[in-house]
Amino acid sequence: MVFKSFRLNVIARCIVLGATLYLLFYLLTQTSLYATSTVVLLVVIYQIYALINYVEKTNHELTRFLLSIRYSDFSQSFSAKGRGSSFDELSAAFSEVVNQFQKIRAEKEEHFLYLQTVVQHIGVGLIAFTASGKVTLVNNAAKRILSTNQLIDIKSLKRMSEELVDVLLKMRSGDKSLVKLELHGEPLQLIIYATELKVQSQLQTLVSIQNIQSELDEKEMEAWQKLVRVLTHEIMNSLTPISSLASTVNELLTPIVTDQSPAIQPSKETMRDVRGAVETIEKRSQGLLHFVDAYRNLARVPRPNFSILSVADLFHRVEQLMQDYFNASRITFATRVFPESLELTADPELIEQVLINLLRNAAEAVKSQTDKNISLTGKIGENGRVLVEVSDNGPGITKEVQDKIFVPFFTTKQNGSGIGLSLSRQIMRLHRGSISVTSEPGAETKFTLRF
Repeated sequence: MVFKSFRLNVIARCIVLGATLYLLFYLLTQTSLYATSTVVLLVVIYQIYALINYVEKTNHELTRFLLSIRYSDFSQSFSAKGRGSSFDELSAAFSEVVNQFQKIRAEKEEHFLYLQTVVQHIGVGLIAFTASGKVTLVNNAAKRILSTNQLIDIKSLKRMSEELVDVLLKMRSGDKSLVKLELHGEPLQLIIYATELKVQSQLQTLVSIQNIQSELDEKEMEAWQKLVRVLTHEIMNSLTPISSLASTVNELLTPIVTDQSPAIQPSKETMRDVRGAVETIEKRSQGLLHFVDAYRNLARVPRPNFSILSVADLFHRVEQLMQDYFNASRITFATRVFPESLELTADPELIEQVLINLLRNAAEAVKSQTDKNISLTGKIGENGRVLVEVSDNGPGITKEVQDKIFVPFFTTKQNGSGIGLSLSRQIMRLHRGSISVTSEPGAETKFTLRF
């Protein structure tokens, strides 16, 4: 309706202008009324000016409206006062659109302030910066971790640590890095995660920074305490009988050594006791040496030589190595791979060592069962990682023991060394993977390798 009224108005003005031009032409050619012709000419000029101004007012209004949208300037008002009723609807439409944009802008500002508040109060340090290092966002947690009041450019952190700056500028989406540095005499261990995003067609890197020094110190102390407890237990188990037997031997030999009469000879019974004690001391000393040697082996795991392995072929080789042992123990052993073409990247020798150790533990666990079942399964987990599972139907592992079985030298076996599972965990860590256990007592125990 607006454009229809505008069109009719323009047509009417053009008709009137045409009639006035015809009158001017008639006066100039058919009469000698020059004064009247001059007045009519002035009227023509005014009509042309009025028509142009009428059209351009609409164009100017539209231009102003579009520019206000482009530059988000919603303080403008649009009035049709003095321009006729045909502009009332257009003016109302302009005002409605502007009001809607003002509402949307207010909502965006509210959301922005809300997100800014969340970002500033979150406990994880957040920094966003461009490829040149210009910082576009930094929250209070990041300032607190880096001990700075403001951060304008990543390169300004070189005074603190050049390594940190190099790591930040080289990080790409999905990268993770651990940076150690010292700030004001205090050691920091920063774990940094990165992601990339585009803001206004500009690629930016967003990193999260956490200082995990206190957590690492706590875990390290806890690990040392567990290790010391196990070491103390094992060493005391060997040294206590050695000390006791050495004292016994000393008591047996003291009368003989201190007696000045060369005619006194030790009895056969005394010599048997001495010999038995010395043999026991020798055995316990050898056991202690084996324990120390096992500890040394645990600290000398070779670095993996990675290659692409077929999981089915890996299982087949392990089955061939363990088949005689399973047959002799009357154990039912089954392997499953889903899909059959499943592959993983690993060191074949080290992974075979882990699997054989887990299968021997499983065989030990089911030896008292009537039906002895062990399975080896390869599949893809929910997050796309390759999983290898070793399951048995043994009596299970209590929750308390599950928390300790990966601690070096902890064992529930009478003749166990306690390094098998800790060695397996170390091998999996070298593969950037993990090993875990779940157990339902009396039903199933499952060890899972995640690659």
